[in-house]
Amino acid sequence: MIANIVFDIVALILLVSAVMVVTSRNPVHAVLFLIVAFLNAAVLFLLAGAEFLAFILAIVYVGAVAVLFMFVVMMLDVDFSALRQGFQRYAPIGALVALALFGELALVFAAFQLSPGAAASRLYPAPQHVTNTVALGELIYTHYLVLFQLSGIILLVAMIGAIVLTHRERKRAKRQDLLAQHARTPAQTLSMVRAGLGQGAEIPDEKKETIR
Repeated sequence: MIANIVFDIVALILLVSAVMVVTSRNPVHAVLFLIVAFLNAAVLFLLAGAEFLAFILAIVYVGAVAVLFMFVVMMLDVDFSALRQGFQRYAPIGALVALALFGELALVFAAFQLSPGAAASRLYPAPQHVTNTVALGELIYTHYLVLFQLSGIILLVAMIGAIVLTHRERKRAKRQDLLAQHARTPAQTLSMVRAGLGQGAEIPDEKKETIR
C-alpha cells in the first residue's frame, strides 16, 4: 500500500517535471527540472527492483550529463531572441504535428489494456539466484550484445556530428606551430648585446622578423 502511494506521488512529480522541461522559457530552469525528472525516474527504478539502473541514472545522468548541460547552458552566450524569431513562422506546422501526435497517443491509450498473463509471458523471467546487476550484465553482453554495440556506435556518430556542426573556425585565434618552435636554434632567438652604461639595446631587424 505504501509502495503504491509512493509510486503515484513520484510518477506525478516525474510527469510534471517532464512537462516543465519542455515548457520552461529559461534554459537553466529546464535543466533543473530535467535533474528532478531523472531523480524521480531513479526512484521508480528502485520501486521496480532495478537498483542498479537507479544508481546508474542518478550517478551518470544527474551527476554528469545534467550538470554538463547546466554548465554549457550557463557558459554559452546564446542569443535566445534570435532563436525565437522563426517561432511564429513555423507555429502552424508545429501545431499540426503536435495535434497529430496527441491524436495518436489518444488512440493508443483508448485501445490499451493490460493482459492478465503479461508478467508470465516475458521472454526472460527475472532470475532468483543472481543479483539484479548480474542479470542485467548477462542480458546486455549475451542476448543483446550486438544491439548494445550498435547503440554505442550511434551515440558516437551523434557526438561527432554535434561537434562538427557546432565547430566554428576562428580566424583571429592564435595557434602554435610546434614544429617551427622545436626547429628554432639559439642563434635565431638569442642575441648577445654588450650595452654600455646608460645605453639601451637595439634588436636587429632579422631578429624582429623572427620574433614576429
